Formats: sequence, C-alpha cells, structure tokens
Amino acid sequence: MPYLLIKDIRLPISEGAEQAIHCAAKKLRAALGQAEVTSYEIHKKSIDARRRGNITVVWSVTAELACDPDIEVLREAGISILSDSKLNIQRGTEPLSARPVVCGFGPAGMFAALLLAENGYRPLVIERGDDTEDRIKAVESFYRTGRLDPESNIQFGAGGAGTFSDGKLVTRISDPRCRYVLKRFYEFGAPKEVLTQAKPHVGTDILRKVVNRLRDRIRELGGEILFRCALNGYGTDSWGRIKTLHTTRGDIPCGALILATGHSARDIYSYLLSTDCEINEKPFSVGVRIEHLREDIDAAMYGSAALAKKLGHAEYACSYRRGDRGVYTFCMCPGGEVVAAASEEGGVVVNGMSRHARDGRNSNSAVAVSVTPDDCRAYGGTMSFQRHLERAAFKMGGSDYSAPIQTVGDFLSGKRGTEPSGVFPTYMENGKNTRLADLSKLFPEYITEMLRCGIRRFNSEVRGFSSDGAILTGAETRTSAPYRIVRNQNGTAPGYPNLYPTGEGAGYAGGITSAAVDGIEQASAIISLYAPTPEKAD
Repeated sequence: MPYLLIKDIRLPISEGAEQAIHCAAKKLRAALGQAEVTSYEIHKKSIDARRRGNITVVWSVTAELACDPDIEVLREAGISILSDSKLNIQRGTEPLSARPVVCGFGPAGMFAALLLAENGYRPLVIERGDDTEDRIKAVESFYRTGRLDPESNIQFGAGGAGTFSDGKLVTRISDPRCRYVLKRFYEFGAPKEVLTQAKPHVGTDILRKVVNRLRDRIRELGGEILFRCALNGYGTDSWGRIKTLHTTRGDIPCGALILATGHSARDIYSYLLSTDCEINEKPFSVGVRIEHLREDIDAAMYGSAALAKKLGHAEYACSYRRGDRGVYTFCMCPGGEVVAAASEEGGVVVNGMSRHARDGRNSNSAVAVSVTPDDCRAYGGTMSFQRHLERAAFKMGGSDYSAPIQTVGDFLSGKRGTEPSGVFPTYMENGKNTRLADLSKLFPEYITEMLRCGIRRFNSEVRGFSSDGAILTGAETRTSAPYRIVRNQNGTAPGYPNLYPTGEGAGYAGGITSAAVDGIEQASAIISLYAPTPEKAD
C-alpha cells in the first residue's frame, strides 16, 4: 500500500493533531477525490516561532491508500509518496574466517552490531570504555575528585559521546533509514514523540536506558560485547585482509572489522596514520559554550516564557558567514548543563547535556567557528590544533580540569574579571570548578573575532543572546572529526578488503542519527557479501 506525505499544514498553537489530520484529508480529497484511505497518521510536528506574535505549529501527515494514486496529480497538489523506511537486506555467500568485529559502541557501532546480530552474524563488539553504570561512576568520580579516566569518560563507553548529551536525533540527511532509526529508538525505550518531533530528542537520562536495552538485545541474539577492551592495532594477510586485532585484552580473530571509534579516539587516528591506510585531514569547528537563563531564551523565542509549558522549552539555531569563514550555534541544549568532556589528561573540553525534561535553570549551546586544515598547519595538523586548545584551556582554568569562563560583556568589550551575576555557569558540579579568564587569549585572533561577530549578530535572531551577563565556557573542540578515513564505494578502506570505517569518527556522519544510519550502511555491506559465521569459526 502506498503512503502519501501531506506537508506544510500550518495551524495555530491552539489546534492539535486531530485538526491537522482533518486538513490533510481535505487536501487529499481535493487532489484525488474519493480515493480510499485506510489510515492517517501524524508524521512530523514543528514550531515556527519566527513571528513571536503569530507562533504556529507546522504539521505533516501520512495517509495510507488502498490503491495506487496518479503520481502527476499528486505532484501538482504538492503531495509526495513517502519513501519506505524498511531495510532491504540481502545476505551474501562468501565465507568469513571469523565472526565480524565492531570496534566502538556509540550510535554507529550499536546499530551496526544490532543489524548484524538480527541477521545471525553474532558480532563481537569491543569498546574501550565501561558499560553504562560503571561509566556513570567514572564520570561522577572525575567530577568529584578531578582524576580523569582516559578510557571511560564522557567521550568513551557504552553509547558513545551521545550518552552524555541531549540525545538529539535531528539530522540534516534525508536518507529514509533515518525513520527506521527513530522507530528503533522508540522500540528500545525512547519517548514516542521522537517519531513526530521535527527536532526529536531523547535526553541523557532516558538514552542511557535505551543503550542498555539495545545492548541486551544484541547479547540475546548471540552477539558478545567486551567493555574495557581497546584496539591497539591489527594484523593482515598478504591481501590486506585484517585477520587479527591486537587489543588490551589480547589478540582477537577478525573476519571483518567495522571501525566505529568516534571522533575522540586520537590513538586510532595516530595508528592509522602510521600505516598505509588512507586518512585525510578535514575541516571542523572550535569555539565556546554560551549559557543563558532558560526562561530568558523561552521568552526571546516565544515572546513569553509561559508558552514553554505548551510548546516545549525553546531552541535556536543561528549562523553567519563572512567570506570563507562561518560561525554558528551547535548542539543547543534547552534547560541543560555544560559538561566536562575531556578524554585526555591535561586538557579541558566542554560539551552540552540535558535530560528529557530540559528543566535546568540554563540553556546552552556551542558557538563555533569553522577551521580548515590550512589553519592548523602551524600547530602540526588538525588533531594537534584541537589538542593545543584543550591544553591551553586546561592551563587557563588552573590545571585542575576547572574550565575558563568569561561573561559575554567582558568578552565583547575586551575586559576581564567580571563575576557572574544572574547567569551562573553549570560546568562540572554546578560551576564550582570554573575560573575567570580572558577567553580572547585562548584562540587565534581570527577565531576570537568571528566569535564576537557571531554573538553580536545572533542577538538580532535571539533577543538577549549578547547580553552582558551570559556566560562563555571554553573550549569546545570536539564538534566533529579532524580526519576522514577514505573508503571505497563498497564501504571498505582502499587496500583493506574487510575494513569498514564507519560513523562520525571516520568522517561520514555528524550526530546520533546519521552515525546510526552509517552503521546500518556498513553492516548491510558486510551482510550483502558474507554468509553468517559458523560457531566453530570463532
């Protein structure tokens, strides 16, 4: 049965799903007459707050038809056929010398392992960090004692960096498998609204439970997960096929390797650079986290903070380009907190996190400036530039993982030393581990100037964005991978017939959903080529 998508149904905030479906049915009848519709369903819902005096809700609705429609008539009416989100899996016949290994248990690795397990391939997953509960304890210990565990932290462990984030599932890619990913998240415990929100989010509190259920499902289907197992290297045969993985828990046989180690596994980048694997530097962004009072952002976007109870706490997305350089907001966390996301000793890294309710006192987002590989030459390359900023932030914060902070008023005016008032930092134990600093000294001048330019300009889109009392915390350096691992059309790395670079760390995704889709893509490539591994091959 074909599914139709009726988009751009704009209604007042007082109207709900029932009226949206009524409007969709009316539009469909006008196009197709009395065509038999077996069901209607809300597809997406978004808030248009660009006109604060006339906020509207924009709906899209799906309709299932009992017969095939006239495509030309639909096109003229602005109605489209919805792409099927079901996976078309075809199993190959080539034998595997050992079961497939998934390295990394972030979104890409989780969904790759899940698909392999559901199709009988009994994957082995290795993850350098801890399982969920032990990982939470490691992060809490870091916050409490200032002693970082480089193997288990906000970047590494079950669920990847997303486990300590807002759990955003929004993506810019249009792959129909995005819908499949949302459905699987819901199946494993995400709120039902992730299926219909234009900007779906899970929240770190719920996402941890989703990760655990997905982990348990992989194990139920014969998969195995080794936590605290880091990849150190691999051994190949004369054809370049990876046969053995060298890990911190010994050598492991490998039939095919999905390399989904994330954008912070710098030791993996260093190892690949020492081999003949093709790996290239790529652009990324760096900057700061900015914090405002949540109620002020709600009022700025909606005209009234009270509307947040009906519409959900407000989000924003701002960007500006000057010449070849861009500055933009990224990973906006309503009612969230700034987290300590370091994964190397002697570095300070910040990120944003919020729980499902998004009810914290502050809202925050990254304000990031684009950086090219050429910008990083003087520092020894892209990864070295990231590390340089993190170490400078560590020193600026007092060399104890306290983060350097500054009021927006001081940052814009070139002053320093103004104590927070009204808006207080949330980094690491509600901001007690912060130190006043001059953040203009943290970055090269071109980044500082673009940050200042962006903060001023974004004030026209979000009233109060550049208010003197807003707080900046540095440094945000892990917006995306500093490298891309080259891969062929079939997903493998050139010269390595069974190495599948995957996800954000490989440079092919930018967020939870797109990473999950890439994990599905790479697992599908293995399934389409190989037959499931017999147990005796392990």
